[in-house]
Parts: sequence; structure tokens; C-alpha cells
Amino acid sequence: MVTEKIILGIDPGTAIMGFGLISVKGNKMELIAMHELILKKYPNHETKLKYIFERTLSLIDEYHPDEVALEAPFFGKNVQSMLKLGRAQGVAMAASLYRDVPITEYSPKKIKMAITGNGNASKEQVAGMLKSLLNLKEFPTKYLDASDGLAVAVCHHFNSGNLTTDKSYTGWDSFLKQNPDRLK
Repeated sequence: MVTEKIILGIDPGTAIMGFGLISVKGNKMELIAMHELILKKYPNHETKLKYIFERTLSLIDEYHPDEVALEAPFFGKNVQSMLKLGRAQGVAMAASLYRDVPITEYSPKKIKMAITGNGNASKEQVAGMLKSLLNLKEFPTKYLDASDGLAVAVCHHFNSGNLTTDKSYTGWDSFLKQNPDRLK
């Protein structure tokens, strides 16, 4: 009997959080949903974090994913931007762990490599390949952040059972054991 696995992929952001959900039965992937949470309209960073947390919880409660995959923040020159992005990712991670859904992080290069075979591919190339992989005529959204979230989910499927993923946690205990330096 072939079991179904649902994967939620999240591209955390402070302006737009993209997400995609796929169903996997055997090796067959199917798009469940993809969308984005527009955060630009909220007045401050704290409010944005609250909505990221609430939206992640609502996605988990609605679709019951077996696993959550997140894009890890990339290293840039703007420390403030990295800090805000890390907080956005942390809030999405916390929501997943709060619902006891295992999480895995992937670097942007690893995601692009898994989808296109090129770690430096553009967002448009990733989106085009996702359409092909999932047999989609069009995406239900115009934002590439949503296709980035979907790419994280597909990358996770391609890497399932592969011990080369960046980091994976099954709950708070697992997270703390792998990150003792984060405990004060």
C-alpha cells in the first residue's frame, strides 16, 4: 500500500512569506496549494512575526502536513535584514514545532540545485521547472515567493531519506540537543 505524505514548504520573508503544499504518493507529487502572505502592509516587525506564526499554524491545522521544510536565511551584507529574516524563519519553525511537525532547513543554493540542477538558477527558472515537474499550466499566484515556498517542499521530497539535508528537528528537545549554544 502506498502511503500519502504531505509536505509544507515555506519561504520565510518579512515582506512576503511564500508557501507551497504538495502531496506525495510513492514518487508522484501533486500540488495541493501555494500562496503567499503579504506582510508589507503591516506597520511593524512584531506584527509581521505574529501573522507569520498564525498563518503557519493555520496551514498546519488545515492541511495536516507530515513535515515542514523551510528555506534557511542566506548570508548577506545587511545585518538588519538577516536578523529580521532569521526571526521570520524562527517564528515559522516555532509554529511547526508547537504542532509537533518535524522541520528541515535547506539553503537557497541546495533548493535551486534540487529543482533545476543549477545552484545559481533564477527564481523564474525555478518556477518554470516546478511547472514542468508538477504538470501545471499556470501557477495560482503571480508572486515568485509562493513558487519559492513550493520549491522548498519539492526539494524536501527529492531529499527525503537523504542524510545530506542541512538541519532537521523532530521537536524542541531535538532542536535543543543539536543547538546547545542557543540555550541560555
